Amino acid sequence: MMVQIIKTSVYFPPEVETASDLEGKTGIPEQVIKEKFGLYEKHVADSSEHAADMAIKAAKPLMEVVDPLDIDVIIYYGSPYKEYQVWSCATKIQHELGAKNAYAFEMMNVSSCFPIALKVAKDMLTADKNIRNILLAGGCKESQIIDYENPRSRFMFNFADGGAAALISRSEGEFEILDSFIKTDGSFYDDIKVPAGGSVLPASHETVDDRLHSIDVKDPADMKERLDPVSVPNFVQVVKEAVKRSGYKTEDIKLLLPLHTKKSMFRQLLDGLDLTEEEAIYLDHHGHMSALDPCVGLNFSSQKDLKKGDIVVAVSAGTGYTWAATTLKKR
Repeated sequence: MMVQIIKTSVYFPPEVETASDLEGKTGIPEQVIKEKFGLYEKHVADSSEHAADMAIKAAKPLMEVVDPLDIDVIIYYGSPYKEYQVWSCATKIQHELGAKNAYAFEMMNVSSCFPIALKVAKDMLTADKNIRNILLAGGCKESQIIDYENPRSRFMFNFADGGAAALISRSEGEFEILDSFIKTDGSFYDDIKVPAGGSVLPASHETVDDRLHSIDVKDPADMKERLDPVSVPNFVQVVKEAVKRSGYKTEDIKLLLPLHTKKSMFRQLLDGLDLTEEEAIYLDHHGHMSALDPCVGLNFSSQKDLKKGDIVVAVSAGTGYTWAATTLKKR
């Protein structure tokens, strides 16, 4: 039995911040932002759009492919930064799409979540014959959690906004979902977080005054010293293992769908897999949208000359730290 991605769809808010705009916010020269950080521009949402809204807008075109009443499961896999705390995006998505027969839930593993969501959807369809169609929908508004006055975290200026969705089924689709490999190193659990707003440090006048409601890096130099030696090797490992478990070799990869990173890390990952830049989707006009990046890349893969049987790998990593890859085969 094959589990397949029937179709993907994306949504980006209309407002754009360019590298020139970001130079004004960060003090980093425009050309450095483009060449070193690999970012020409990114989309940012205004106050009228939030994570669930963008997930819904991304998913709506897929309702032309499947009757909303034939969707059995909706999984929200997007950013944990959303409209409210202790609140589910998934139920709003179910309601707004009119998918009245679907049950809905959320997965949250920050930026690593799309390859994991593909595995979960495949496993559910494989295990439960009553499930016919699963919708993966995600949104991201993480451009809003950057404090450009915080030197520990303002380098995350590639955080951007958007929505991305994928329809998963056993029917004939665009890509077959093969195997996955996931790796977690929990020693990084405390390095990156929004300090205030949770149970450890509830919101207060003091937390607002101290600017503790934006994303922060506890000790950038210490994290870099520990993360740099393992990050790219772990990326390479999860890709190679996901491909191997799928019955293929690394040299069979025709297209890589990674999250957006600075250009040097992107090139190191390609070097570790013996791939060229033409064999990957690099989101230098969109930036990093939490877990959405590989799904966005998959949507853009139509721009590549993929043939039936070609091997594609979605790969990402999320703070905490988890690296994840899922192998796909073009149908």
